[in-house]
Amino acid sequence: MIDAEPRLSLLDRSRTRVGEPDAAALGGTAERAVRAERLGFDRFWVAEHHGVPGVAGAAPAVLLAAIAGRTTTIRLGSAGVMLPHHQPLVVAEQFATLSAFAPGRVDLGLGRSPGFTPPVRRALRETDRDFTADLDELRRFLTGTAEVTVHPQPAAAVPLHVLATGRGLQVAAELGLPVVVGGPLLGVGGDPEPGLAALAGYRRAFRPSAQQPGPRVAISLDVLVADTAAEAADLLLPEAWAMALARTTGTFPALQPVAAIRTTPRTPRQQQYLEQTAAAAIAGTHTQVERRLAELLDRTGAAELVASSSTFDRTALAASDAALTALFGRARSAGSAPAMASASRP
Repeated sequence: MIDAEPRLSLLDRSRTRVGEPDAAALGGTAERAVRAERLGFDRFWVAEHHGVPGVAGAAPAVLLAAIAGRTTTIRLGSAGVMLPHHQPLVVAEQFATLSAFAPGRVDLGLGRSPGFTPPVRRALRETDRDFTADLDELRRFLTGTAEVTVHPQPAAAVPLHVLATGRGLQVAAELGLPVVVGGPLLGVGGDPEPGLAALAGYRRAFRPSAQQPGPRVAISLDVLVADTAAEAADLLLPEAWAMALARTTGTFPALQPVAAIRTTPRTPRQQQYLEQTAAAAIAGTHTQVERRLAELLDRTGAAELVASSSTFDRTALAASDAALTALFGRARSAGSAPAMASASRP
C-alpha cells in the first residue's frame, strides 16, 4: 500500500534536565507520548543510550511497555535498539511481548551505534558482529521462520526499521526494509547532494520483502516551532549547547536553562558547534518551519517526519509539538506528488 501523504512522528530520548532526577525524564517521556496521541501524531519513538548523563532512555522495550499502558492508538517504536548490544532472540522476545500488550502498534527500529565511551563499550561486552546477519536472524524469529520459535508469539506483525548510520542504507536495501535517516545525510543547512545521492542509491538497490514492497524513507531531525524566530532559537539552545559540550569535553550533559547557558563563557570551537547544530535543525516561526519542512519533504520524498526535538522547558516543548501538528498538514500538502509516491507503508 502506498502512503498518500507523509506521516508525523516524535522521537523522545528521555533527556535529563539539571535539577531533576533521571526518573523525571522518563515520566516526561510517557506524558509526552500521551499528548502526542491526543494531538494526532502517527508514531512515538524512544531510543537506547547507555551511561550517558544527559539521557535516561536506556531500555526501549521497558519504556515502551510503560507507554503502551497509557496509550491506545498511537504506534510505538524504538529508534532504536542497538543490535550489537543484544542477542537477536532476546530482542525478538521483548518486542513480541510488547506486541501482546499493544497488538498492531509496535515497531522495531534497529541501529548499530557503539557505546558512548570505552568503559561503556566494555560494560556492554561489545564485540565485532555481523549486523546484517543479526538483523536477518531477528526478522526470522519475529516471522516464525527461525529454527527456534519465539514465545510469546507476536500478536501482530512487528515491522522492522533500520537506522541509516554507516552501512545502514545498504543493509536496509539488501533486506528490503525501511530506513530512518537523520543528521548530516539530510543535508539540512549544508550540501544536500551527498545525502540525496545516498537515498537514490537505497531506492535503486532496494529488494522488495514480505514486509516492505518498496523503499520507504523516514527523516529525523530537530523541529521546533515558536511565535518568533528568537523564541525558537532559545528552544533549540539547550540541546545545541549539550552537543557543543559533548564535542569539546567528551561529556553529554543534562539540559540546562537558556538563561544559564547565556551567561556561561564559551570557546570559539563551542560557538562553532552551536552554529552547526542550529543549521542542522528546523527552528523558527510557524511560517518558517512550514516552508522549510515542505522543501525538505519535497527534496527527499520522505514518507515520515520524525521530530527528535528536545528543550529544557517542558511547557514550551509541548506547545511546539502542538504547533507542529497544526502546520505539518499544510507542509506535506505543499510537497510534490511524485516525490511522495515513492513512499510505502507502514
